[in-house]
Amino acid sequence: MISICGERLVPDASGALHVPAHNTLIVSDLHLEKGSSYARRGVALPPYDTRATLKLLARVLRKYQPAHVVSLGDSFHDPEGPERLTGADRDALIAMTSAHDWLWIAGNHEGLVDGHVLGGRAEEESDLGNLILRHEPQVAPATGEIAGHLHPCGVVRQRGRRLRRRCFATDGTRLVMPAFGAYTGGLNVLDDAFAPLFHGPFNALLMGETQVYPMPGKRLVPDDMQPASARGSKPNSATQFLRRSVPARR
Repeated sequence: MISICGERLVPDASGALHVPAHNTLIVSDLHLEKGSSYARRGVALPPYDTRATLKLLARVLRKYQPAHVVSLGDSFHDPEGPERLTGADRDALIAMTSAHDWLWIAGNHEGLVDGHVLGGRAEEESDLGNLILRHEPQVAPATGEIAGHLHPCGVVRQRGRRLRRRCFATDGTRLVMPAFGAYTGGLNVLDDAFAPLFHGPFNALLMGETQVYPMPGKRLVPDDMQPASARGSKPNSATQFLRRSVPARR
């Protein structure tokens, strides 16, 4: 559990964020129908991403039983995504939006989701207690901001092995959510895109199989190199777990 602006938050290994005091679950960057979007452009991807993402989401909803759900933008990969949903996937999604107070935050890929078709309501951004929920993080200081968009990943190296995991990224005043969708890639949190957001030390909460593992930003490495200071260092508990359970992606 972490705290931002006095709000206690529970990052889940699925990539969801639970806010117990407000009985709310937040997910970001589902990118539903990404496979079918690529297929329209002649790029062959297995058309199972939406089904996999919805199954994971349903499992997390059963776990936390939230009254409120916020999808933090880029819920669909493009504005026509809802029209390409299969009947079964559409029914599964509507069952979720009908069972919870559902808020779609507008993303840069799909804009505002039509709640009249899929259920729920849509807004550009929203407040939740001391938090501000939006899709794209502001470059200016934004205390209490919970955002997505950047698909953060953290990379660690220990004894010649490289491990890359989706992660939550936070400096204690704001938080960037990992992408939840099955076909979403990730951007290293050491990329220049994150530099304007965190002006001091930050932590990456790396997603393991069953829980998240905090890793100080100074222990992370870029995608293509390892700092000399990390050579010969002993792995901490998070790295030991990740070494056992997650194969390196090269």
